Amino acid sequence: MVDQHNIASAHGGLPAPGLATQLLHRDDVDHLAHPNHPIAPTLTTSTTFRAPHPDSAAAAHMRSAVAGEVDFDFQDPPTHVYSRYSQDTNLRAEKVLSSLLRGHALTYASGLNAAYAALLFYSPSVVAIRNGYHGVHASLKLYSRGRDVKVIDLDAEYPRFAPEKQRDGGLLVWVETPLNPTGEARDLSLYSERTRAAGGSLVVDSTFAPPPLTDPFAFGADMVMHSGTKYFGGHSDVLCGVLAVKDKADWDALWHDRTYLGSTLGSLEAYLLLRSLRTLTLRVQRQSETATKLAQWLHSLSLPSKSSDTSSGDTGEQQSPPPSSSSSTSPSSISGGKVIGRTWHGSLQPRQDTDLDPLAKSEGLGFDPRQQMPGGWSPTFAFRTTKPEYARMLPHLLRYFTPATSLGGVESLMEHRIVSDPGEDARLIRVSVGLEDFEDLRADIAQGLETLLKAEQEQQRQL
Repeated sequence: MVDQHNIASAHGGLPAPGLATQLLHRDDVDHLAHPNHPIAPTLTTSTTFRAPHPDSAAAAHMRSAVAGEVDFDFQDPPTHVYSRYSQDTNLRAEKVLSSLLRGHALTYASGLNAAYAALLFYSPSVVAIRNGYHGVHASLKLYSRGRDVKVIDLDAEYPRFAPEKQRDGGLLVWVETPLNPTGEARDLSLYSERTRAAGGSLVVDSTFAPPPLTDPFAFGADMVMHSGTKYFGGHSDVLCGVLAVKDKADWDALWHDRTYLGSTLGSLEAYLLLRSLRTLTLRVQRQSETATKLAQWLHSLSLPSKSSDTSSGDTGEQQSPPPSSSSSTSPSSISGGKVIGRTWHGSLQPRQDTDLDPLAKSEGLGFDPRQQMPGGWSPTFAFRTTKPEYARMLPHLLRYFTPATSLGGVESLMEHRIVSDPGEDARLIRVSVGLEDFEDLRADIAQGLETLLKAEQEQQRQL
């Protein structure tokens, strides 16, 4: 018989596993203790657990923990008490997320739960923020209710605070990068340096660029937030939020807050999240590659003097030319800025072309994000049509894009953004790229743009 212990010892000589391997094996069950364990994780549905016998070692440990004599680590508890505190499915998902995010991760019932938990954790009196997801701004307003909170622009001068104010009445700098809805990146090193100089804390919402695309901790983040509903869930069937910190004591404090806010992730959601994390690298890398090609092709359609066949635009050497176009997918009728006014994406940074539109986005025009995003660009981006009616109708003329909000799923979505965010430009469309073939997605958009123009021409003839 093969000696299981010798095999386990031999595994100790393996090199550090890559990210894809960690996603599959970080929460592996001990096969020596459970030699016949199921390959897929089990779904724990119980909300409560049998208490250990009062004479057992487990009960003695719990009594000592309650008395404050020993630690009871809820990140790896010896026993479970109540599912709001801990249970197996959630713990396994958080183990994988901790490995993925290179910190201590905690899950929440939604992305906005996580955002609100971050605000409560730092309890700032000053918050520096600009643009980004409108839901976070709504959560900030809820947090500010009844508190004296000053909200300033991200690029404003930061007030200085003493170190002891980092978690009580100090400065919180909230950076969303890549930015919703444009997919443009912001300079984390710059904001980290400015935050440190002011004695503040830096929270980075990295929902639009999960690993392996970027690691905000490597650029100075104190806390990283994700709406796990998006790329971590990846199948449009999980509502989830995630916070990650570098310090275990911070994790413990977040866990305490979560327990008594009651914002614990449900068991089924944790199970679905864990299932989806196994394929995160495969999904996100493919989505990123396709989104980059689509964004650059759409950008080429907005250029007034260059054909969509050969131009990538004067937007910096980092851009590769868009894939070659055939007349059937990129006819001259839709090029030259006739329908597409401007496209935003991290791959188009730093921008050399100036947008003179008074409603123009102004994020990241001079920042080159290649070093910050070594794994690729966000699979979500935005473009502006030349007329509001084009943006209103285009998502409903396509076969492979679903007109819906949210993002990060395996299916491509295209949203007239003003429907979800009334503050947005009525000409703006947000695109979440899924796992369909690039050529199919490009052909779908091309036929949709042609249909728009033909319908408009027909309408004009009837007048």
